[in-house]
Order: sequence, then structure tokens, then C-alpha cells
Amino acid sequence: MQENKINILSTRPVNKSLLQDARAKNMVLDTLSFIETEPIQTIEIQQEVEQVSIQLATVVFTSMNAVESVTGMLDGHIPDWNIYCIGYRTKELIEEYFGETAIAGTADSAMELAELIIEEDTTDEVVFFCGDQRRQELPSKLEAHDINVIEITVYQTIPINHTLEKEYDGVVFFSPSAVDSFFKNNKLPAKTIVFAIGITTEQTIHKNCGNKIIVSKLPGKEKLVEQAMGYFL
Repeated sequence: MQENKINILSTRPVNKSLLQDARAKNMVLDTLSFIETEPIQTIEIQQEVEQVSIQLATVVFTSMNAVESVTGMLDGHIPDWNIYCIGYRTKELIEEYFGETAIAGTADSAMELAELIIEEDTTDEVVFFCGDQRRQELPSKLEAHDINVIEITVYQTIPINHTLEKEYDGVVFFSPSAVDSFFKNNKLPAKTIVFAIGITTEQTIHKNCGNKIIVSKLPGKEKLVEQAMGYFL
């Protein structure tokens, strides 16, 4: 019966196979995005990206949205960059466009990425392609170790403040900005388990509720949804 089913909300779209898997496990997996992202395609940003593209530069990506925005502006040109990036999907997109050899290092979080850049000590300047809601950890850490950070904002995050009309046993979050957007109009019942993609997302959830939070064990958004479903089995 419907009332016996576990209800889980993913705050971003998921593969159809996960929806089918949820139904097979007598679960309802709803998807509802609380943010959307748009590339910033001004002439000024285009010129900044093009200027970096003709340099031997060390660049940093902490978001797949930044990769998609920058590669769109490069229009097939492959610069001579040493790239540091967050792992999994962001890394995959970089490998697809720039090739595996372009990746100088990866980490699971922005702070760990900054620590890796500092430890390897191969540059005194990085170009950080980021969004308008980027967090301060990476630039602050690098600049504290005398590494200059040139920030180029290549996409913007737009909140979508939905109001929920049902309660969920579990809610899955993939970014701090989605957490902020969610709690603009919603509160969670005490019984709801919250799942977070990483530490910064977890910290943002803590600021908004006292619910139990489970942080992803494996990289990748699909893996986090699978972990959420597995929790209730």
C-alpha cells in the first residue's frame, strides 16, 4: 500500500534507472530541483577566458557547471593548462574535453584541492573558474600561502524556492545553494533523514535544521541517491 512506501526526495534530476530501482524496492523517489545554473556569456567573460586560453596556466575547477561553461566558450580549442579539479563528474568532463594528461591533481573537496596545490608547490598563481555562489575556502587557503588566485565567474546559480506539499523520509542535497533554496520555504519533520554530497553541503544543512545527516561515502550524485535508498532497506 502507498502509505507503507518510503518517500525520498532528490533535489536534482536522476537517471531513469534509479527511478525504476526505487519502484522495485517499494519506494517513491521524487525529483525536484531547487536551483538552476546558467553560463555567464558576456563579452567581458568571453575575453577573459580567451586570454587565459593562450597562456600556460594552472587552472582550478570545483564544479561541472564551470567546466561546461568554459569549454563552451573555448569552442573546440584545447589550451595548454595544468588543471586541478574536484573528482568524479567534474573530472570526467575535463578528461573528455582536455584529455587525461591535462589533469595535474584531484581531490574530494575544495579545501583538499587547495591543500594539494600548496603541497605540490608548482605554481604561485592559479585561475579559478567558478560560479557566483562559490565558497571562500579554496581562495582563502591558497592566498594564505602566497598563491595568487584569479577568479573568473563563468556561471550563475538561480534559486528555485518550491514549497513542499508532502513529507519525506529522506531528502538528498547536492550543493549548499540548493540547501539554502530549499529551507527558504520549507522545514523538515524531525524524522526525516538528510543526505549530503559533501562536507560543505552538510555544514549548510546543519545551519538550517537539527535532523540526522548522512554524508556520501562515494563520489557521484547517483551514488548518493543509491546510498539514501539503501539506508531505508
